[in-house]
Amino acid sequence: MQYQNSFRQLIVWQKAKELTLFVYKITKFFPSDEKFALTSQMRRAASSVSANIAEGNAKITKKDRCNFFNIAHGSLVELDCHGEISFALKYINDNNYSTLLELINKTNFLLNKFIISQR
Repeated sequence: MQYQNSFRQLIVWQKAKELTLFVYKITKFFPSDEKFALTSQMRRAASSVSANIAEGNAKITKKDRCNFFNIAHGSLVELDCHGEISFALKYINDNNYSTLLELINKTNFLLNKFIISQR
């Protein structure tokens, strides 16, 4: 049973979930010595985006909601930074990096519009 105003209905959350699943997919092939470094950091940052959107959606006040959405935005920027480093280290090929950036940019666009709509 889903509660009313479920985060699952939010297009921005759906895109963030897609991003998270893609990050898990590509980091699966990172070197084993990155398991507790870039792999973990990228997965946590990606998961944080969708989790903070979901948690923020459940908050009552605008201030509380926007705080969580801003944290989600910060995690998205963190993921972008880790993705750039991973690409430079050749852990991510051109195709996957292009897809990662596309998902980050789409999520960022939707999140920015969502934050503006909540103010």
